[in-house]
Amino acid sequence: MTGKTKKIAWVTGGGTGIGKAGAEALLADGWTVILSGRRAEMLKGVADELGSRGQPVEAMALDVSNADDVGKVANAILAKHGRIDLLVNSAGVNVPKRSWEDVTQQGWDQIVDINLNGVMYCMRAVLPAMRAQKDGCIINVASWAGRIVSKMTGPAYTATKHAVLALTHSFNMDECVNGLRACCLSPGEVATPIMKNRPVPPSEEVMARMLQPGDLGRTIAFIASMPPHVCVNEVLISPTWNRSFVAM
Repeated sequence: MTGKTKKIAWVTGGGTGIGKAGAEALLADGWTVILSGRRAEMLKGVADELGSRGQPVEAMALDVSNADDVGKVANAILAKHGRIDLLVNSAGVNVPKRSWEDVTQQGWDQIVDINLNGVMYCMRAVLPAMRAQKDGCIINVASWAGRIVSKMTGPAYTATKHAVLALTHSFNMDECVNGLRACCLSPGEVATPIMKNRPVPPSEEVMARMLQPGDLGRTIAFIASMPPHVCVNEVLISPTWNRSFVAM
């Protein structure tokens, strides 16, 4: 972010992992940050923690899979701040039973509702304001699995993350004429709490060699700091010790 104009960032999945790290990095760059997540108590704790370091952080609890609630939160942000300059779609989920043998209808629907529908609902909610501003940036957190098909992440997660990549590029094709831009951020393994949902959770030693949340926070802040004439269409980032390569 450059200049003295107050910039408003809305971060979903902001209570943990990549979303929290992104919010922290954006705050350090002077953004006003609104956090959303499903667990209101955890979200408030994170907002208080980050806000205690300087600029206040707002918390608005939200399940992104509920389109009506997404619209209400977006409208509340606009009512208070008058604008939304950045949306970070970081809310995401996977389930332990994820293989073709184990996947359930409930598990499939949960992943699609949050990882794909929720991303689209949030993008759609901020679009009118960003169009009116003739300026706005969206960062969709996808996954290495959105580029490279992997048995490890399962069919539902892999399919949704591939779809987020396509959704992001489709947005840029339509909205570049309105001064809007979106980036698909596709990280390899990141040492976040979602790792506990793996069928075989990685050890602490293995997680130490993964990307860390702060690495993604810095990446989010970098993308957001680019001037309006720059669109970072996609970032594919992985740990140097990439287990998908090591296993080959």
